[in-house]
Order: sequence, then C-alpha cells, then structure tokens
Amino acid sequence: MALFEKRLAKPPSDETRLVHLGRDPHAQHGFVNTPIYRGSTVLFPTVEELTAYDKDYTYGRRGTPTVSALTSAITALEGGHKSWVTPSGLAAITAVLMAFVEAGDDILIADNVYQPTRRVANRLLAKLGVTARFYDPAVGAGIAGLFTERTKLVLAESPGSQTFEVLDLAAIAGACRARNVWLAFDNTWATPLYFKPLAHGADISIQAATKYVVGHADAMLGIITATERAAPHIQRAHEDLGLCAGPEDCFLALRGLRSMGVRLARHGESALEIARWLQARPEVARVLHPALPGDPGHELWARDFTGSSGLFSVVLKPCPREGLAAMLNGLALFGMGYSWGGFESLIVPFDPRPYRTATRWDDEGPALRLHIGLDGVEDLKSDLDAGFQRLAATV
Repeated sequence: MALFEKRLAKPPSDETRLVHLGRDPHAQHGFVNTPIYRGSTVLFPTVEELTAYDKDYTYGRRGTPTVSALTSAITALEGGHKSWVTPSGLAAITAVLMAFVEAGDDILIADNVYQPTRRVANRLLAKLGVTARFYDPAVGAGIAGLFTERTKLVLAESPGSQTFEVLDLAAIAGACRARNVWLAFDNTWATPLYFKPLAHGADISIQAATKYVVGHADAMLGIITATERAAPHIQRAHEDLGLCAGPEDCFLALRGLRSMGVRLARHGESALEIARWLQARPEVARVLHPALPGDPGHELWARDFTGSSGLFSVVLKPCPREGLAAMLNGLALFGMGYSWGGFESLIVPFDPRPYRTATRWDDEGPALRLHIGLDGVEDLKSDLDAGFQRLAATV
C-alpha cells in the first residue's frame, strides 16, 4: 500500500490512485513527477555488492526507477503481484505465451483475438513445436471439453478488439483452475479501471499500454501483470527474451496515467452516444458495442465490467467498394490508421473472414472499427453524416 493510501481514512477510488501511484515527490527533491532515468550501467562500490546481485537496480535492461514507478502503479491498479514492461503490446503477449509452453504443448486462443497474436501462435510457436487451437468466444465453461493432456494455457480477449464478443471469464477461469491450466487475459480495451482480470480468475493480465495508458499516440509500450504463482514464469521469460522499454516511453505512460480516468470516461461516453446515433442510421446493419442493450455480450459486460471505452465497430449494409472509399477518404476528423486509445478519432475497415477459424463471420456488408477520441460528439456526427452522404451519392 502506498503511503498516501495509509494516510486516508478510507480506501481511495482508482481515479484518485491514478493521480498518486508511482510518484514520490519527497524522494525527488519535491518534484511532482518521477524523472526519466536513462542508463545501462549501474556502478557498485565494492566487489561484494557487485557479486551479491541483490540491489534494486543492477543493469538498465532490468529496470530503472522510472520503470519501477510505472510497474508499481500498474500492479496496484491490476491487483497483481508484479508487473513488467515490454516495447509493445505484442511483445507482452509473446512473452506471456513463451513463458508457459515448451515443444509438444497445446494452447487455446479465443477466435476474436488481436490478429498479430494469431501470427505469433501460428508462426513463431509452431516453429517451436507448440500447437495453437482457436475457440469460440462464446464457449464459457465448455472450454473444459477442449482441454487435452498437453493444454498449458488459455488466452482470452474480451471484448475482442474488432468484433467485440464478450467472454464469460469466470466460467473459463473455473475450468482452467480445475485442470491447472494457466489463463492469460488481454485487458487493453477496458484497462484495469473498468475490468480487473486477476480478480475474475486470470493468472496474467496484459495491456497494450500504447493505447489508453499512454493515451496520446506518441509511445509504444506493453505491460504484463501476474499473480504471485505466475510471476516466476513471466520473470524468467522477460529476462531471457531481453525485453525492456525505452525510458521516455515509460515516462509518457506515467504521464498518461494521471489523466486516464477522465480521458477514459470521455471516450466511453462519447463512443456510446455515437454508437446509439449509428444504430438509427439507415446505412448501418448493426453496431458492435457490448455496453448497448441488445448486444449479444451486454449481459456479461454488465455483470463483469464497470465501464466501456472508446472502441467499437459497425457493420454497414452492403454497398459498393467505391462508395465506402468515398465515405472514408473525405472524412475530416476521423483519421484512418492503426492503433487506438489516443486523443484522436480513428476509423478503419476490416474483414475478419480470412483469419477466423473457430467461428464464422456471415455479415454481407463492410465492417468499420471506430475509436472515438476527445473531439466534440456533434462534430464527429457531422463528419460521419457527410461521409454517409458521399456513400449514398455513389449508389
């Protein structure tokens, strides 16, 4: 528990903790923010201290005070035992997968995961003799029927970052515990503000901190948080893979934490308003947002999550390719680019059919993923409305 928490009459909210965790002004000459420590070499005054290898900092790759400030804050928010930083969210996912498997093992991955995760499983792990199988996100406790003697780990992502299915993590966690199978969860969409995977039975929580933690589209970062039981496995993999994040990126993540509570609330409120507006549009076949009543994942979302972020998808009614291009190419406020979670609003078309293997995607119209940034909602509606008019003009 941080010193500021000990001084309070009652436990603070996560929003308050975001402001104070990972900061110790009295240790930094009164300056509010933890400074950026750049360095590789750490000097020791004696041979005994050099060889004891028991200091907090021994080499730059293994951590600095900047890194410790960030990981201590994230560990507290996630309710975990320890956290590690990596150069990207994908690096964090890869480290987790590598931490628990060996040749001949089997892992189960939700069919709605971040697409590069599939590549790691199907290319890198396959070369090492590890079999990856993909499961229906709606499987729930039925995942127990997919386990084999060689199943070591289950990877879940909820909601899926393109198609937004919500998994019953508690049911999956129960099945994993019964068979001593590790459970890892990609928590990028909700962040630990709106969902705490370890409290719902996961052993490892992963975030692409590039997104909402950094929040300004100016740094790449991944964070892994583990329970005490899982921590030694992650520690070894993190060390063996030589993973470390740049000091400026860690500093930017610490900066982003301070405003993440208010940013995420704005992202979520604006996204819901845009999502409801899109539901009423004649060009839209369906909106994929679990916080909307009627969404297939709404009940599970309402049971487990405390909020929603700014990312969701829509499926349009069938339209010509040139119409979709006219709509997207002329947008003034929505940018077309990968990643999300920053202040900017983004829109990208996607088609999950080429890579879904455990489930089918049967929608006929094009799908669009939107990230609603910090723009004014009415301005974003106007931008999209003009886009729909351009689409209609080509039909």
